[in-house]
Amino acid sequence: MQITSPAFSDRGPIPRAHTCDGADQSPPLAWTGVPPDARQLALIVDDPDAPGRVFVHWVLYGIVPSVTALPSGLSGDARLTGAIAALQGTNDFRKTGYNGPCPPPGGPHRYVFTLYALKQELALPPGATKTVLLEAMKGHVLEQATLTGTYGRSRAS
Repeated sequence: MQITSPAFSDRGPIPRAHTCDGADQSPPLAWTGVPPDARQLALIVDDPDAPGRVFVHWVLYGIVPSVTALPSGLSGDARLTGAIAALQGTNDFRKTGYNGPCPPPGGPHRYVFTLYALKQELALPPGATKTVLLEAMKGHVLEQATLTGTYGRSRAS
């Protein structure tokens, strides 16, 4: 399984539009190679370089496996409907949906987009945290793939 973005390459810089310094829109994502027996997909985006702990930027789950891409700029609604039907969890900004990179000034941080293919549908309500999602996924992950982007902010002069 592979996850990519037309907005940035693996280990490449995330465009400003997808950060707190821009429009803070979720980036477009695409994936291939989902196992045929996957029943559901989930996505977690976090910053392992945040001071003190890993900082969660996006929790998305309940994605049907026939979906192969996410457009840019998904709403922050806890329950997405339409072409992309999924549930969004609560991130470390205490909001549902995507909140982009917003590191303190200094060197660039890594933002890891991890897509999970699950062999079981999860019965989670909207607004679940990363911790709750990871616990629910235990023993049900068929495969996972990661895409890492970077973003840094200059030190104030």
